[in-house]
Formats: sequence, structure tokens, C-alpha cells
Amino acid sequence: MSGDARKTAEGLAYLSGFGNEHSSEAVAGALPEGRNSPQRAPLGLYAEQLSGTAFTEPRTRNRRSWLYRIRPSAAHPAFTRSGNGTIRTAPFNQAVPDPNRLRWNPLPVPGPATDFVEGLWTLGGNGDVTQRTGMAVHLYHATASMERVFSDADGELLIVPERGGLLLRTEFGLLHAEPGHVALIPRGVRFSVELLDEDARGYVCENYGAPFQLPDLGPIGANGLANARDFRAPVAAYEEQDGPVEVVNKFCGNLWTAEYDHSPLDVVAWHGNHVPYVYDLRRFNVIGSISYDHPDPSIFTVLTSPSDTPGLAGVDFVVFAPRWLVGEDTFRPPYFHRNVMSEYMGLIEGAYDAKTAGPGGFVPGGGSLHNMMSAHGPDRETFDRASAAELRPQRIEDGLAFMFETRWPVTLTPQAARAEHLQPRYDDVWQGLERHFRPLH
Repeated sequence: MSGDARKTAEGLAYLSGFGNEHSSEAVAGALPEGRNSPQRAPLGLYAEQLSGTAFTEPRTRNRRSWLYRIRPSAAHPAFTRSGNGTIRTAPFNQAVPDPNRLRWNPLPVPGPATDFVEGLWTLGGNGDVTQRTGMAVHLYHATASMERVFSDADGELLIVPERGGLLLRTEFGLLHAEPGHVALIPRGVRFSVELLDEDARGYVCENYGAPFQLPDLGPIGANGLANARDFRAPVAAYEEQDGPVEVVNKFCGNLWTAEYDHSPLDVVAWHGNHVPYVYDLRRFNVIGSISYDHPDPSIFTVLTSPSDTPGLAGVDFVVFAPRWLVGEDTFRPPYFHRNVMSEYMGLIEGAYDAKTAGPGGFVPGGGSLHNMMSAHGPDRETFDRASAAELRPQRIEDGLAFMFETRWPVTLTPQAARAEHLQPRYDDVWQGLERHFRPLH
């Protein structure tokens, strides 16, 4: 998308504290002093509040930002319906929830002019977007930069690049996200995606519920997991562009489009906490056992969207980052288990220590779904290897995997249930786990 961007992608500011108030201005004096909406905003700008939560939610959970822009967002023509492509939204009621363990290869290569929105492909989800509950799992594969602007009124978008860098042009400024990073676009924030490589591929969690926040640390104490100071917000930047710009709005599951006569990415200054950000997953401070037993995967939680039940998330984002394994007399890969939570797992790079890589296995760009109470764990090859391994300190650094974990079952879309890249015999990885039981008497 063309335009006069006043800042560059390198202009990123570290958040002084996750969820706290932040501010930035692309032109000195654009932020008003002492008042959010003075009678006349500085520099002839318009003051506008963007609210990501209800006005009366507790201060600790309230999300809102003040934007000082060249034109107000209200200055646009009517939206009309457009095709949804391969994007689907809750309620996911075209199929029944499937208790089987499922795994997919990466998305097929799309056409040569497929942008980020056209390249979004919905695997499934849960909840009800009109009630602001639940989540959706999407994948994307794009081969062209966006020449339009997109916003999602249904939820926030957690973007997990797996291949190809992205330059996210947002109302707040520019974010640069590479594989190994995650980027979050809050509900309702307009943005455009520019590809920094020939193509781009990855994953998206669309969170309909409460905004993602850092998990409580409990007995861990003051330090560990994701540090608030490692999340980076954009420096204010704006596009002063007149001329037709297509704006796509996702609203209650459908795409709507309008042609603006200017770029809506025209915010000159902003302050607040409803802010896009990027986080480098390799900065995650892994906490684990230094005596025995494999820790529960919840110890790897980066972000959580809380529900009405404390400790039971609408969706968690979990990363399996580089780490040391030192447990004594311990089966070190993830253990066999059944879980009340439903788990979608993806792979950003390398291999995951509980799954066999390679053709027909768990590969970067692919993913697996283990719905609630489905039995899963290491495949036979991993079990045999880990059971016989010499337990020396071991550095895990050749893989970067993640999970979207949710309290509700993930119901597939018909396109995911019938996809050609759905692996037909995933259950076979647990075949051959032999009987080793030997009674003492």
C-alpha cells in the first residue's frame, strides 16, 4: 500500500509495562497536554477514543486508546457485503466436534496475488462471536502485499509467522514481525500487511473473548515467563494519502468493504493501552524442573485470555522455547496425558521433542489438534528413544513450537475436515507401543 509513512519499521518502543498507559507522536506537539479531547485538538487533528473493553470494566482490565488523526474514523461511506473467502467464524455449527486426534500438513501454495486476508484459512474454533466468547484457529499463506486495509471487529488477532517476515502498517505505527515473533492486533484496529519476503506463511489465533494478558505468576514469584518489558509497541506513524483505499471490516463473521477517499492509517499521535505489539518468543524466560518430573505445559504460557472461572482460560498461548532439561529419573518429553483443555499445536521451526519430524510427520507450517480428553503424547519412536536415553543435561534448541489451548472443544470447519493436506493416518504414530508389563510375582 502506497503512502507517506513518517516513521520506519525500526521505530519500535519497548512497553514500560504490559497493559499500562503508553504514548507516541509522529509530530512534536500532536499530543494534547492535560486533556484527552480539548476543544481544539493540536495541529488541527481530530481526537477519537478507541475502546477495546466496556467503559465501566475495572481499571486493571480496561483497554482504550486516544487517537489524534487527520480525519475521524466516522468519515467513511457505507460498507457493503463482500465474499468471505476461506474465513469462517463462530458459532462453528456446520459439523459436530470430533474427538479424534488430527494433524495437517502446511497449507498448499496459493495463487500469485494472494494477500494476507485472501490467504486466511479457518481450521475451526468455538464459542459465539456475537457473545464475545471463544476463539478461532486460522492459518495464512500469502504471496502478495496488501493494497487495502483490514480490521476485525470480532476479536483480536495473534499472528504467529512461520515463514517470511511481515511489516504490519497499523493505525498506531509500524510493526516488524519475523518467524520467531508474535504480533498482536487489538480488536478493531485497522492495519495492512506488507510481505518482506517472496511469500509468508503462519498461524493466527482470533480471540473473541477478554483481551490477552500476561498470566499471573503465583508461586513462581516476581520473575519468569514473558517479561512485560520485552513487548514492543509501534512508534506513531501516519499515511497522508488522498485517493481511493479499500477498507475491509470483519463484523460478526462476515467481510464488509467500503472505498474510502483517504488512508485510514492517518493517526499522528496516540496514548492508551489498547495497542498493537510484537514479542520475540526467544526472550521467553523458561521455568522448569531442576529435580525430577516433566512440568505441566501451563508453565510455558506466554499470554492468557481469562474467562469467568479463575484459572480456566478462554484461550492460552503457550510456547515451547529453547531450554535445558535436567530432570533426574524423568521421562523428559511431554508425558502421555488427557486434558480438559483442547490443544491446537503448530511448529515454527525445527522439530518438537515429542513428535517425529520429516515427511508425513509434524513439520513447520503444519499443526495438530487434540480436543478435550483425547489421549495423546509422544509417538512410539520418541517413547523408545527417551526411555533408553542417558539422562545428562540436555539443551533443546533445534525447535520452536506453540499451542493455542482453549477451555472448549475446537469444532472443525468443513474445509478443514475435508482438506487434502489433512494427514489420513495420524493415529498410526502410537501404534507399536508394546506391552512391557512384568508382574513381580
